Amino acid sequence: MYETFESIVDGLAEKGYAVADSFLSQAEVDAILAIHEFAQGIDEFKKAGIGKKQDLQINEAIRGDYIYWLDKQTASAPAKIYLDRLQELIQYINRTLFLSLKDYEVHLTIYPAGSFYKRHLDQFKKDDHRKLSVICYLNNDWHEEHGGQLRMHLADEGALDFLPIAGRLICFRSDQIEHEVIPATRERLSLTGWILDQVADLRHL
Repeated sequence: MYETFESIVDGLAEKGYAVADSFLSQAEVDAILAIHEFAQGIDEFKKAGIGKKQDLQINEAIRGDYIYWLDKQTASAPAKIYLDRLQELIQYINRTLFLSLKDYEVHLTIYPAGSFYKRHLDQFKKDDHRKLSVICYLNNDWHEEHGGQLRMHLADEGALDFLPIAGRLICFRSDQIEHEVIPATRERLSLTGWILDQVADLRHL
């Protein structure tokens, strides 16, 4: 995992983003897909909104995903493997990039077939504590024709598309990189989260 962490740090330092395949093994992906929340399907999730707290709005013209927030104290063993690895990544980033990152927040995400998330930044206008966005995909046997790409809009490289392949982690600057989710022909699953410069408070989510 050291080489994976190093490649993520190098990408963040040089380009503001990094892509790491096999951040989760196939067995780890399958175990997460089998946990209660995913096994029960979308009925366990809530409709995602725009903004936070009193500004939260549901707008399917902007985003169509469903989410289930994870609590590190009560997360199932398969999900905890991912959360612990994310904590290791935070510690490695802090040692190498000196970002003083403190915590993370993560939710399970389901995009039903045909849904999308229009171009946006992950950092809130009134809250700048999200420093890095981290998405780990859980989609087995995903191919180009399925769509569902994460499209990042970069000043130097233009638009870059990344398929949501199982085990792939994408990490990028929450305050700098606008991105969107392209509609897919099948359900699209991920662990979506943010690394923060303060301790997370799940009560506000």
